Amino acid sequence: MNKRDALKKYFGHENFRPGQEKLIDGILSGRDVLGVMPTGGGKSVCYQLPALLLPGVTIVVSPLISLMKDQVAALTEAGIRAAFVNSSLSGGQVRTVYRRAWAGEFQLLYVAPERLAGEGIVKLAQGLEVSLVAVDEAHCVSQWGQDFRPSYLKIPEFLDKLPRRPAVAAFTATATSQVREDIVRLLGLERPLTLVTGYDRPNLYFEVCRPRSKSGALRDLLLPRMGKSGIIYCATRAGVEKVCEELRDWGLPATRYHAGLDEEERRRNQDDFRFDRAPIMVATNAFGMGIDKSNVSYVIHYNMPKSLEAYYQEAGRAGRDGERAECFLLYSGRDVETAKFLIENGSGNDELTEEERAEALRRDHRRLEAMVGYCHTGGCLRGYLLDYFGQEHSDHCGDCGNCLGDHELADVTTQAQMVLSCVRRVEDRLGYNVGAALIAQTLSGSANKRVLELGLDELSTYGLMRGQTTGQVREYIDFLKEKGYLEKEPEHGALRLTKTSGEILFRGRKLEMPIRKSPADEAARTVESGLFQALKDLRYRLSQKEGVPPFVIFSNATLTDMAARRPRSVAEFLRVSGVGEVKARKYASAFLLAIGDYEAERE
Repeated sequence: MNKRDALKKYFGHENFRPGQEKLIDGILSGRDVLGVMPTGGGKSVCYQLPALLLPGVTIVVSPLISLMKDQVAALTEAGIRAAFVNSSLSGGQVRTVYRRAWAGEFQLLYVAPERLAGEGIVKLAQGLEVSLVAVDEAHCVSQWGQDFRPSYLKIPEFLDKLPRRPAVAAFTATATSQVREDIVRLLGLERPLTLVTGYDRPNLYFEVCRPRSKSGALRDLLLPRMGKSGIIYCATRAGVEKVCEELRDWGLPATRYHAGLDEEERRRNQDDFRFDRAPIMVATNAFGMGIDKSNVSYVIHYNMPKSLEAYYQEAGRAGRDGERAECFLLYSGRDVETAKFLIENGSGNDELTEEERAEALRRDHRRLEAMVGYCHTGGCLRGYLLDYFGQEHSDHCGDCGNCLGDHELADVTTQAQMVLSCVRRVEDRLGYNVGAALIAQTLSGSANKRVLELGLDELSTYGLMRGQTTGQVREYIDFLKEKGYLEKEPEHGALRLTKTSGEILFRGRKLEMPIRKSPADEAARTVESGLFQALKDLRYRLSQKEGVPPFVIFSNATLTDMAARRPRSVAEFLRVSGVGEVKARKYASAFLLAIGDYEAERE
């Protein structure tokens, strides 16, 4: 069997996606490779397909249990022999997997990185013909990456213990040039074929919203998307609990995921999401890169993440099947303070020296600044992301909130004068400057305990912007910082006036602030075609019967192509993108019958 036959037979595709064939050819020739491909760009096929053509077994190092389960389920469904070894298995189950691996039953064996230091997996690998070691989410090896996992540093030691070094293939979706260099160096890749296919996800729509009420904005986004699968990311566990409870009060089928839940509940909630019993997942970033659910139609960030790497990876959970999907970020100035707190109080890394930890902290703050810049930019959002990752692009993508949005300039000179006057009055009274939170509370007339203790309620600027929330006041503060009329003291982060502040306060300079109206979202209100819905309903029934998530049977993209082609025979069914021989034998009759019934009803 050649590579194209394998692509069609097992994965149901006629052609390779950009970059796949070159990386596959490199692996088949015995070369090490490094592939940087966007989420949904087909990284998995780059090592799964060679595993079918190479002798022996391919070992896949994968970071999260859920990711392994989903990928092994999908491979098994496609007729590929695969298994995984991680902490979710009992000792007896692990021994069974090892015994079957010894007997040559598996083409792919997924292993958690922590397992590589164990004697069991080393002895097993020493007795097998290992042709390829694939490292998924390879950015985890870099201490400068957003998901550093010290266990990834043990991969070269594992390779050294094998009787023959196999080819090593590393893959990631988010890696700056420094992280790519780290991957090559720390994994010990030998003259790797490196291919960066780009970071762009043309099927994703990006929008930043700055709502007066995040709860109201969330409701407005979710109600038109009823029946679709989505993820809502919150910065804290408390935020997850609050938002999930709200959604349930609105009658929306939501579940939750964060590190504070016990393992059994996390597993149960994740399965409810994977099987579409609860199509909305509210989660912290603990629910991250291990999600292989292909039919996620939208990702909403209720809070701003700490970095663009984290944002792009989490937003990238949407649209993995290539269908159009949406990524919304609900931003407020308070998110910046939350992110700073999480950075400053994050768990330390014992693998780093004191000096390295200090440098990592500085880098985290620089990443945060870039993330805040994304939330404030009036330019193309897709372009901002691609700039960050070093990819060339056009000035306007024509398909993000900023490119499609209706912009208008609002005169905010009066509001700016109020803010700047308040900063000056506070400094005059206290003899020192305070942070943005206290300034916003003073202007909005808050009875916050700290405001009253400091006597800020006695200032002439107290309550000048009463009627606006502190979040809205923070938007003006952020804009003044962006324009250079305010700055933060480097040591404590307090706000202070700059040399140019007087231009607005005393010299009559006008200030206009761009206000963007959200574009009308017709796509979200479009009712899906009757046939597509009928195929989705059939897929769901089959998934319940088979005990696998619906997307494992067929992706949304496959159902879309099926609804468009309306095949009437097995031969035509095999022409549908994503339908391989094994799945055709298993499901063709059921789906052809559903299509026939739909056509008959229409007639």
